[in-house]
Amino acid sequence: MNTARVTLRLLDKADKEILKLPRAVKGALYDFQHKFKANPRATGLALKQLRGDSRLWSARVNDEYRALLLHLSDDDWLIVSVKHRKEVYENLDRLSYGINQVTGAIEYVDLQVVEESVLRRSVPAPTVAAAPPEPAQAPPLFARFTDQQLIDLGVAEPLVPVIRTLTTEEQLLGLVEYAPQLTGEILLSLFDGKSYDEVLEQVTAPVAAPEPVDTEDFQAAAERPATMVTTTDEALREALEGKDFGRWKVFLHPTQSKLVERDYSGPARVGGGPGTGKTIVALHRVRHLVQQLPPGRTKPVLLTTYNKNLAADLRARLMELGGEELLDRVEISHVDQLALRVVREAEPGNAKQTIDDNQVLREWRAMLDELGESAWDAEFLHDEWTQVILGQAVASRTEYFRARRAGRGRNVTRAERAEIWQLAEKFTQRLDRLGRQTWAQVAERAARLEMERERRILAVEQQREQAAGRDNVHLQDGSAGWLRHRYRHIVVDEAQDLRPGHWKMLRAMVARNRNDIFLVGDTHQRIYNNQVTLGSLGVNIRGRSAKLTLSYRTTRQILGSALGVLEGESFDDLDGDQESLGGYRSVLSGGRPTLHPSPDWDSERAAVAELLAEWSDIPLEQIAICVPTNAMAQEVAVTLARAGIRAVEIGPDGPRGDEGVHIGTMFRFKGLEYQRMIIAGVSEGLVPREAVIQMERSDALRHRREIQRARSLLFVAATRSRDALAVFWHGEPSRFLGPLLRAEKSGCVGAAGRG
Repeated sequence: MNTARVTLRLLDKADKEILKLPRAVKGALYDFQHKFKANPRATGLALKQLRGDSRLWSARVNDEYRALLLHLSDDDWLIVSVKHRKEVYENLDRLSYGINQVTGAIEYVDLQVVEESVLRRSVPAPTVAAAPPEPAQAPPLFARFTDQQLIDLGVAEPLVPVIRTLTTEEQLLGLVEYAPQLTGEILLSLFDGKSYDEVLEQVTAPVAAPEPVDTEDFQAAAERPATMVTTTDEALREALEGKDFGRWKVFLHPTQSKLVERDYSGPARVGGGPGTGKTIVALHRVRHLVQQLPPGRTKPVLLTTYNKNLAADLRARLMELGGEELLDRVEISHVDQLALRVVREAEPGNAKQTIDDNQVLREWRAMLDELGESAWDAEFLHDEWTQVILGQAVASRTEYFRARRAGRGRNVTRAERAEIWQLAEKFTQRLDRLGRQTWAQVAERAARLEMERERRILAVEQQREQAAGRDNVHLQDGSAGWLRHRYRHIVVDEAQDLRPGHWKMLRAMVARNRNDIFLVGDTHQRIYNNQVTLGSLGVNIRGRSAKLTLSYRTTRQILGSALGVLEGESFDDLDGDQESLGGYRSVLSGGRPTLHPSPDWDSERAAVAELLAEWSDIPLEQIAICVPTNAMAQEVAVTLARAGIRAVEIGPDGPRGDEGVHIGTMFRFKGLEYQRMIIAGVSEGLVPREAVIQMERSDALRHRREIQRARSLLFVAATRSRDALAVFWHGEPSRFLGPLLRAEKSGCVGAAGRG
């Protein structure tokens, strides 16, 4: 036997089991895999076959624990479980493994463990002196589906008899905990009311093997994306340590793998709800694109997102994924910084200060006050200037008279347009005098510069074609480089929050070719007023859109509550059609969100401090408190300090310290996640703001858009939590909590802390 090429893999479900083992056993397993790959037949490993089966073997990890392995081929082994030695050799018929006929994945099940988990979730009958009346037998959960239907959907066949015994949700969750992941997804979707055809389309079809499955070829099965395994020392270490990103980095869901490796004929988009792994897909896509590049020292792949905190996080994650070798070929920049660099390259003397939207609004208000102008609202003018005048690159009053204002709500007459244009000109002049510029101005200026650059590139290519391929030297203005597109590939994270100018700039930065732009995002999480139709900006994603539906972060209980926040709203898909979270699901289970009313803000803050004292079993840094305003964040921090609880406020650049509960506004929590989450101040007039409520009478469409944005902010906040969510308010609860309050009355949401 040639031991120099031994492959040792770890099955996805096995690592979840291993995480629960004592630390010493994990360390022994790490040493075991090194010894096994060096020589599986070494005497100390005690490798031996089980129950006369040619594939199932055991090997010694330490004195007390054994690894169960499938022998895939001569030099290829798969760890499917690690158990105490007393549990390995008894009742071997309980150990079942095989190849799923739908996905082609290797699946392993310990039927005894599954059955015990189901029994633990069963409600015991009360003990009484006299025999109680015979209770009515609850109907089986999946009685309306045949065995063959379940198997055709991809349920692990050995589990079908156990599935037939399930009569409660708790029993189902007990089975899902130890069942293969696809089986859990299918059963939970059916339990939630999905039809056979819906589950077939949304859950099964995306992971089905593209060719007929040979259920005897374990070597081929091990190579399929559906068999989630790891082989490298580093990957095994990540799995043993249980790092959240480490797990996602090692195990890509088959649906994710297909999206990462697909060859697209043009721009492509991946959507999906919070926690579905969109960012992980984007990072793996970057690595995949880099792997296709010819050798070189340039950085032809751009990875961008909408703010610097997220860009820094992407850099750290990409470093974990591929190290310096990967980073050497990728430029990572948040999109505003990229636009500013383009402008400064073209205008080296431009020393203007760039101000954010809050500062811009203050300047609008100051100008209107100075002019004694009370007929126009600063926010309306700012949005009109940003979304219509800058967004459509309007250069004259005549062009503005013709500009489309779709989605802007309030109709304006020709005379009003003339007034708006005059005010916009005065505002632009004011900024120039102050030596300031807005990020929207920077984005539009960068877009025009890059579009002009692209026109010159296309002109050179046309000249080359006319000259039968002979090249002339065309130097880029201001550099000694060849005139060419800046990037070969662009990957965009959090795409829903980019401005029109950003998209026009990015479109011009990369040649229109296969795999040119890959974007991920979710319009349900849009927290800025940047609504775009990508097709109108040259980014045509029609026919190249996909959706992720499995949440890896949020429990079913929290997910259901968060979806309730969005009830009644419709969202676009960045290309003029409707987006939905149909099929969005989780196989994780936990406690139900708790609701905490209070009579006033002081007592609400005190109740928050009391709950934090109860949550002393986890590090403070794994807890976050989200509030509507900066002032409320500061007031919560003062309350906690008086209670002796350390707190760290989250600013524009992230947490302002290393130790303590994280506190911030809803805007600050995009892209973050915590073990437990408190959302406080969810009162009517705060969520949504009173100013937004008042818009209903003056500007109905703008009111609807702002209401939608407020819902999205609350949705983002609610889906940051992995294990526990507590919602607090004082006075009248936010209208967005209606579905949660109704669920509480019906017994579906845990309630606590009533004031």
